[in-house]
Amino acid sequence: MIHKFQSSEVLAFEIRKLTLQLVYKAKASHIGGALSMADILAVLYNEVLKTDSSNPLSKDRDRFLLSKGHACTSLYSVLALKGFFPISDLDSYAQDGSIFLSHSSHLIPGIEISGGSLGHALPISCGLALAAKKKKENWRTFCLISDGELDEGSNWESILLAPQLKLDNLILIVDYNKIQSLGFVKDVIDLNPLKDKFEAFCWETFEVDGHDHLALKNVFSEAQNLNGKSKVIIAHTVKGKGVSFMENKLLWHYKSPSEKQFNEAILELNKL
Repeated sequence: MIHKFQSSEVLAFEIRKLTLQLVYKAKASHIGGALSMADILAVLYNEVLKTDSSNPLSKDRDRFLLSKGHACTSLYSVLALKGFFPISDLDSYAQDGSIFLSHSSHLIPGIEISGGSLGHALPISCGLALAAKKKKENWRTFCLISDGELDEGSNWESILLAPQLKLDNLILIVDYNKIQSLGFVKDVIDLNPLKDKFEAFCWETFEVDGHDHLALKNVFSEAQNLNGKSKVIIAHTVKGKGVSFMENKLLWHYKSPSEKQFNEAILELNKL
């Protein structure tokens, strides 16, 4: 069963609205990074991934792994909106005893691994992609990581390994919003020139505006049709995208919106 939205743009709007509600109600954090990847998730789940919300563990499903598990609210939101579980289940988000933890949990339908320990999902994705190759199965593995997460050495070991194994069924997406936990990426550990680094490691490398839905659809289509090489999509995004006073602000890596800020944010979204 597939819950198809009229467009990925409509789905992205609903993701952002629900994400804001979750973070506000729970007085949680990481809204900035959740909003920066909302458009990527919307395009993936509405246009790209082979999934079945009525059978989340279908053998033929594409595997999607979110490495930046602290930004789980937008993943929870898209899964609920696509019918993997009732939206009302999210009422327990970040409460004692809930499976909807403040970092993504594999106990939730549609989530492959528990996230939050940065640098773990890409190595696991390599293993999954290799398993599919060995078994001659056609499902693909998609892995979404943060830019600050590229400070983790385990990622670079995987980036070195994937082309060696010719994992052309692996698509890596970097949410390049330029802000990490303690500052701007360029001031912590500068990743530039990021595209050149991936190309030097023998990846088929794409760059895209991570908020342009048509561009995202096109780049996913192009990446999936190329054989022989692992693919990486460097998605240039804006931390806090969609809420003007959150955009490009380090504060919103941590801060929870007040009632006034929440109402202002919802009002802004409704005007988009």
